[in-house]
Amino acid sequence: MEITATTTELIELAVAVLLSGAVSGLLAGLFGIGGGAVMVPVLYEGLGFLGVDESVRMHVAVGTSLAIIVPTSLRSFFAHKRRGAVDMALFRSFVIPVPVGVIVASIVAAVISGSVLRGIFAVIAFVVALKLIFARNSWRLGRDVPGNPSRAIVGGLIGFFSTLMGIGGGIVTNTYMTLYGRPIHQAVATSSGVGMLISIPGVIGYVWAGWGDPLLPPFSLGFVNIVGALLVVPAAILMAPMGVRLAHALSQRILELVFGLFLIVVAFRFALSLA
Repeated sequence: MEITATTTELIELAVAVLLSGAVSGLLAGLFGIGGGAVMVPVLYEGLGFLGVDESVRMHVAVGTSLAIIVPTSLRSFFAHKRRGAVDMALFRSFVIPVPVGVIVASIVAAVISGSVLRGIFAVIAFVVALKLIFARNSWRLGRDVPGNPSRAIVGGLIGFFSTLMGIGGGIVTNTYMTLYGRPIHQAVATSSGVGMLISIPGVIGYVWAGWGDPLLPPFSLGFVNIVGALLVVPAAILMAPMGVRLAHALSQRILELVFGLFLIVVAFRFALSLA
C-alpha cells in the first residue's frame, strides 16, 4: 500500500486521533458508550487519508474502535460501579447472550461490505436519537425489564448490532432500559458493563475476520490497527472518569437531549458517506 501523506499531515492526523480519543473517553463515562460513535467515523476518514483500500477501511475502523473500547469501558464500568449505579442483576443476565451476538456479528463482518456496515451504523443511531429527543414519560414497553427468554434475545441482538457498528452497546442498551422504566443514569452505568461484554470478544472476532487480508494497513492484526488503538487509548482512559462525574451531575432530560443530538450528527455523517 502506498502512503502519500507528508510528515505534517501525519502529525495533524495523530493530533486529531488523540483529541478524538479524549472525546471518546468523555463519552464513555457520560453516555455509557465506548466512544465508538465518535471513533469509527474519525478512523474511517483517517484511514482513507492514508490511502487504505475502501474494501477494508470501514472494517478496520470498526475493529480498531472495538479495541479502543476495551479499556474505556472497563474504567467507566468500575467508576459507575463504585457509585452503586450499575444494575448488576441485569448485567449478569447478559454475560452469555451478548458475547454470543458478538461472535455471530464477527462472522458476518468477514463477508459483508463496508457500505453495509456504514448503513447499519446510520440507521440505528438515527432511530435511537429520535426516541431520545422526542421521548415522553409515557413511552414505555413495560414497567420493568422482562426476564428470559426475551432478555436473552435482546442481549444477543445488542451484541450483534453493536459489534457491526463498532460501539460498546450503550446506544442500544440505554434505549432498551429506559423503555422499561429504568432511569437514564442507571442505564448509562449498566451500559458501560455491556461494553466490556461486547468489546473484548469483538476484538478477537475482528482479528480473526481480517486475518491475512493483503489490503490491510501496516501494523494491523486482522481488522484491528495497533497504532490507531495505541494513540487513542491513553487519552480515552484519562477522560472516562470525568464523563462519569458529568453524567451524575446532569438531569435525566438534559442527558437524553444531548445524547440524542449527538447521535443525529453521527447518523447524518454516515448517511452522507453512502451517497
